[in-house]
Amino acid sequence: MQTVDGSIHTPHYIDDEYYQKLVSDFSGWRRADREVTDPVFRDSCRRFLDLEARFLDEGRLEDWLKLYAPNCVYWVPSSAEGGDPRKEVSISFDDRRRLEDRIFRLSTGAAWSQRPTSRTVRLISNIEVYATDQLEIVMVRSNFQTTEFRAGETRLWSGRYNHRLRDVGNEYEILVKQVNLINYDQNLRNPSIIL
Repeated sequence: MQTVDGSIHTPHYIDDEYYQKLVSDFSGWRRADREVTDPVFRDSCRRFLDLEARFLDEGRLEDWLKLYAPNCVYWVPSSAEGGDPRKEVSISFDDRRRLEDRIFRLSTGAAWSQRPTSRTVRLISNIEVYATDQLEIVMVRSNFQTTEFRAGETRLWSGRYNHRLRDVGNEYEILVKQVNLINYDQNLRNPSIIL
């Protein structure tokens, strides 16, 4: 990341080891033997995804960011399954610092791509929960559709969310959110909203 004075600053936790773990965590995790079928547990994950969607739809971006772990990634790959962000271009690959920058810029009212501000509504369905090797961490797969209205135009964003969540005692925090768009290989123009 280049700073205002022109120096290059690398986020402290995004390194080759982090990338290796990310690729490993997002490979082969949807296994029938790891699916969580307990309806109460699955519902707690659903309620968390609903909360995240509500914060985004209501423009409560500071509250949305509080759902994320200090060492987190928001990742929108430009391939069907995500692959390896070290070897593939991503539509978005934001660490915590970049998310904070994005929210600050949007809160100034000076972000031209959000003048006027988009109105959105998110639908989330087909939620599946999978256990991992760590008891406090689960993977959650869901389908989504986000309808965006801005400046007289309506746009639809559809795809699949993959969340890596950590249980931090009666609530979750997002370690990684991967947004897999169905039209990842098309001209997306300027996706100026947080998907």
